[in-house]
Amino acid sequence: MKKDETFFEYPNFTNVKDIIYYSVDKYRENRAFIIKEKVGEEVKYKNISYGDFLEEVNSLGTGLFRLGLKGKRIGIIAKNRYEWVLSYVACLLGGMIAVPLDKGLTDLEIENSILRSKIDAIIFEDKLLGIIEEIRAKGNSNLKEYICMDKNKEFKSIEDIKISGKKRLEEGDNSFKEVKINDKELASLVFTSGTSSTSKIVMLSQFNIAQNIHSMQLVEDFRSTDVNLAFLPLHHTFGSTGQLIMLSSGITTAFPDGLRYIAQNLKEYKVTFFVGVPILVETIYKNVMKEIERQKKTKLIKIAKVFTKFLLKFHIDIRRKVFAQIIEQLGGLRFVISGAAALDKEVEKGFNDLGILTIQGYGLTEASPVIAAENYKYRKYGSIGLPMPNVEVRIEDKNEEGIGELIAKGPNIMLGYYENEEETKETLKDGWLYTGDLAYMDKEGFIYITGRKKNLIVLKNGKKIFPEELEDLVSKLDLVSECMVFGLPKEDDVVLSVKVKLDEEVVKEKYPDLSEEKIKKVLWEQIKGINKKMPTYKYMKHLFIEKGEFIKTTTNKIKRNEEMKKIMETITKKS
Repeated sequence: MKKDETFFEYPNFTNVKDIIYYSVDKYRENRAFIIKEKVGEEVKYKNISYGDFLEEVNSLGTGLFRLGLKGKRIGIIAKNRYEWVLSYVACLLGGMIAVPLDKGLTDLEIENSILRSKIDAIIFEDKLLGIIEEIRAKGNSNLKEYICMDKNKEFKSIEDIKISGKKRLEEGDNSFKEVKINDKELASLVFTSGTSSTSKIVMLSQFNIAQNIHSMQLVEDFRSTDVNLAFLPLHHTFGSTGQLIMLSSGITTAFPDGLRYIAQNLKEYKVTFFVGVPILVETIYKNVMKEIERQKKTKLIKIAKVFTKFLLKFHIDIRRKVFAQIIEQLGGLRFVISGAAALDKEVEKGFNDLGILTIQGYGLTEASPVIAAENYKYRKYGSIGLPMPNVEVRIEDKNEEGIGELIAKGPNIMLGYYENEEETKETLKDGWLYTGDLAYMDKEGFIYITGRKKNLIVLKNGKKIFPEELEDLVSKLDLVSECMVFGLPKEDDVVLSVKVKLDEEVVKEKYPDLSEEKIKKVLWEQIKGINKKMPTYKYMKHLFIEKGEFIKTTTNKIKRNEEMKKIMETITKKS
């Protein structure tokens, strides 16, 4: 294996505008988006070609310029939908600054995000009318323009602005189309995960984003015949850069109806390409396995997997033929990318055994976002793959096991944190991004994340524990839906503990007659079984059951600090 080995060719663009124009020139008639429209009981599907998409971008952008928004900051807040992508791309192609906002925040946090980012205009969906009207009434922000993605009497609509912009274009106004992009200037302000009061705001340039797209194109097997389901939140770079990768590849994008409808949407749109967070990828896989078990085909599938794996040694790949029925139930799924957290090795292997290329990637908002990933040629289960071709990585301050902080350097690394020089200096040193993740690298260059530096549990005796290692083992227990391992404070030390959300389906199926207390005892025996395989300092000594939901970010990461506060409050009340 060669360092920086690449498998595909793609022009090395330095801004998003050039990428979009290249795609439209190459894939003009390709379907860029499928839009589902409900008229009463009737469902219709509208197709938007790459050529039509660029025309709409130019119309919207020209209309925004007419409102005096050239060079201004534009906030975008909505669920994943066509108008979100249209607005975001219009900002980038017109040299405006895009500010994606999280619709999942509280009203107070949304207001705080608007104030902190100093946006001049906001493009929003009608479900957020309440908070937008409240912010407008207060008049304490920089906002001068309020634009609704849906028709609304109170506010200008995207449709109205597109019509206005189209008219200006026909009259010869090319001010938007002819904008020259300054590649390395601020192009997007992106909030990191967390509440708006504590999250940092990352400054990205078009150069950062374009270079990340370029490196992905060199090693990943994107195909213009693919259909993508845009499930990842677009206000995160994993979602927004991911969507730009779709547009750079001639891929078709459809939008999901919600988490409950993923399986239905996969079949409905004949999805071949899916980018998701581990909990979603794992849920899809578990459902497939449950169906196989229900049909009493588990043994048959196992035998088929052994047979197809044997043939692969002779470069004969018949997996997609042998498992065609399963793949068909998933819409024809061909390629899955998982990121944002560690993917269960068994799930990744299971999908690959079925002939569905499944890889794991790793990145941060600060890196636009991808730093490393597996690819169709090089995979090692449990690893995050190899560094992107234009990214250099290093393990800093290694311990005796070779574990240290992962740091990265490359053209995709952010400009810095907005109005936060102290954090910028702490995170960026001599061009190196200090990720805060602990990792090690094997002899072939594959990277393995062991945990977050800030999550590391240090016992009084100096022993160090990566909670992620234990969480990986606990989450494999059939009773467990999700879990969090933490150090429970006790005098001047901590006691290793675990909080678990039960898998209600398993409880109903396997333990329908047991009380909550007895189910907890069954689970505790299973956890003690894990303890026996560990050195004594890694023994989990307390079990808590989460009856509701874990507090999470919008990328489904558990907010450990907030969960710890909740646990401590519960203990205090009981005492």
